[in-house]
Amino acid sequence: MKPTMRSRTITTAFMFVVAVYILLPVWWLLVSATKAGGDLFDTPALWFGELNLGTNIGRLMEQDGGVYPRWLLNTVIYSVGGAAGATVVSAMAGYALSTYPFRGRGAVFAIIMFAVLIPVPLLGLPLYLLLTQLGLLNSMWAVLLPSMVSPFGVYLARVYADAAVPGELIEAGRLDGAGELRIFFTVAIRLMAPALVTLFLFQFVAIWNNFFLPWVVLNDEALWPITLGLIKWNSLRTGFYRDMVITGAFVSVIPVILAFVSLQRFWKADLAAGGVKL
Repeated sequence: MKPTMRSRTITTAFMFVVAVYILLPVWWLLVSATKAGGDLFDTPALWFGELNLGTNIGRLMEQDGGVYPRWLLNTVIYSVGGAAGATVVSAMAGYALSTYPFRGRGAVFAIIMFAVLIPVPLLGLPLYLLLTQLGLLNSMWAVLLPSMVSPFGVYLARVYADAAVPGELIEAGRLDGAGELRIFFTVAIRLMAPALVTLFLFQFVAIWNNFFLPWVVLNDEALWPITLGLIKWNSLRTGFYRDMVITGAFVSVIPVILAFVSLQRFWKADLAAGGVKL
């Protein structure tokens, strides 16, 4: 049945409202980041005043002894390293759960599914105590290692491996003398690549925006990501730091947008293929 004109109009209006709701804060951030401090409240909130973006970014990079570039580099290390680790670990775990029959496989998968439902703040104290015992507190590994664990990633990899990696292909590889690791890295991981790109992207964004975990495990400002640094500046509640917070937030959005744009052809293809296979 073809959609009626009324249903199409309602759908279009709803999507327009959703788009405005999502894009309006981004537009405000872009406009505010270009203004000098005095123009933030003296000019229209959603339109440009005197363009001052270059000066704002220059001040941002030099503020407090140039700590912002360090926070930006830390965030890149945490996001890229954590997302890459989570992708590999999830792919191997999901592939193993899909391919190898063993006693308790269903129970293991059920536990992983249950872990998806656990609120992250609930894990804060156990993680703090565990990292203290391991001597990793207040180090980059305190953020990287927990970020490499993604129960949802294991679920996604297992479901995708069920649909995309045929058992006949694995058996053919074994008959040709290939080992299990070689089959995984040369055959299975290529077939699972679209799902893994999506997983990497989601995990990258989650780590980039993460505040709670670094707040619990990091004390040294030199190890902070952008989220912690901007919260500190915002807590100072002075006009000068307010400008830095807005410009810093704007700069921090740019790498995430670039990641989505550069990887969109992979994850869009994955969503289309996944919709057919699953």
